Amino acid sequence: MTSKPEKKETHQANGAVPVDHLASPDQGQLVEPSDFLGPAAVEAVVLESRANAKGVREDDALLENGSQSNESDDTSTHQSPEPASPLKETSFSIGLQVLFPFLLAGFGTVAAGMVLDIVQHWDVFKNVTNLFILVPALLGLKGNLEMTLASRLSTAANIGQMDTPKEFWKMITGNMALLLVQATVVGFLASIAAVVFGWIPDGHFSLYHAVLLCASSVATAFVASLFLGMIMIGVIIGSRKMGINPDNVATPIAASLGDLVTLALLSGISCGLYKDLESKFYVNALVCALFLALLPIWVFVARKDSATWEVLCSSWEPVVIAMAISSVGGLILDRTVSDPNFAGMAVFTPVINGVGGNLVAVQASRISTYLHMSGMPGENSKTAPWKCPSPCSTFCSSDVNSRSARVLFLLVVPGHLVFLYTISSMQGGHTTLTLIFVVFYMTAALLQVLILLYIADWMVHWMWNRDLDPDNFSIPYLTALGDLIGTGLLAVSFHILWLIGDRDSDVGD
Repeated sequence: MTSKPEKKETHQANGAVPVDHLASPDQGQLVEPSDFLGPAAVEAVVLESRANAKGVREDDALLENGSQSNESDDTSTHQSPEPASPLKETSFSIGLQVLFPFLLAGFGTVAAGMVLDIVQHWDVFKNVTNLFILVPALLGLKGNLEMTLASRLSTAANIGQMDTPKEFWKMITGNMALLLVQATVVGFLASIAAVVFGWIPDGHFSLYHAVLLCASSVATAFVASLFLGMIMIGVIIGSRKMGINPDNVATPIAASLGDLVTLALLSGISCGLYKDLESKFYVNALVCALFLALLPIWVFVARKDSATWEVLCSSWEPVVIAMAISSVGGLILDRTVSDPNFAGMAVFTPVINGVGGNLVAVQASRISTYLHMSGMPGENSKTAPWKCPSPCSTFCSSDVNSRSARVLFLLVVPGHLVFLYTISSMQGGHTTLTLIFVVFYMTAALLQVLILLYIADWMVHWMWNRDLDPDNFSIPYLTALGDLIGTGLLAVSFHILWLIGDRDSDVGD
């Protein structure tokens, strides 16, 4: 049996020699490549088919490795390049794999909400209220960077790009350096956005507070990304060894500690720097300068790998725009939490934003892997249609991505009920969980996830048709939109509860 014509063309485009072309036309026997290519040519073909050529795009490498078997070194085109097990999952298997990391991530956001509920009363948060604007931006940084890293590495692991030690270490070092560059730059830009968004409504600017915000943001972004990036690498390696699809577990686990670690670091670093703000102003400036001075080192390391260098040069637009979107959500949080009537909102904001971001990141990562297994970005218009999908095709079709969307959407209510019960049991926040409060909260959460899953279905396919890798571009936008939509809907819910006089829920008590 011979391969389909399009599969032959794929191998030829990536530098591999089709096995069918090595057959003798007279005898029907396979001819040794050395009989007519020579040892040097054979070695070049093998090396080219098994490793990234210098300067080759990341997507070419993904497709090349995707055409090879993960269980054999045979490069024969007789092997079927059909999608692996992640695309043949049932709804039950998807839900089973997603459930545990989803709950783990949810409890991480609950812990982050409890921390925010406590630190909002600290002197540094009372006197430098712009820190509230930084909260969604830096927590979203986890979604914009760590989840993008998890999605990118999950795709590479699923199609065999991390099977050899050389490829593995090259990808890990390049992606970690890329992550640190993005974290430092975006942390710096987030502090500037916090200063600007805080100055515009009030018309008040403080140089001391601006430097404090810069130092706290950059240090938090760097340390959190370094810690979480190392965890992500371990999770993806462990998932592959256990036979679990990394797309189902990597992004939620990235969020399980992400919010808590980031918020704890921001609170601790800003509090420590605030104590020396007046007497030792230079400390804040030195901290900011130190992390910015390390940037050239990480750029040099990232430049050694052509794939990460391409991402570093082309992925700033979604990261920066996502940071700006999250900062708008932070401005809403700042204006809401600063009002004593809505102080109870602080504990619920990381939860609703984190859950929505986690679920949509899983869906975006799965769709991206599905598309990568069919070719390169810009190819296969039938797999990635141009038209905007209908809600029925997104949630009600028999397609594997529609099936995963239904599973993820059905996790919203039971998941949030568990998280709300946990918050209530730990006596967090300033809100008693009455029936009307739960109804408003669940409505906001369901509407947020419904919108995000639909946008993800459209955005990933749209980016694919525009020759953009969704692993690098879609998740930053989606998680930032999750922060903005979640914070906005939660703020509206609290305002409605306050207006209708839900005194039993003690909103703002």
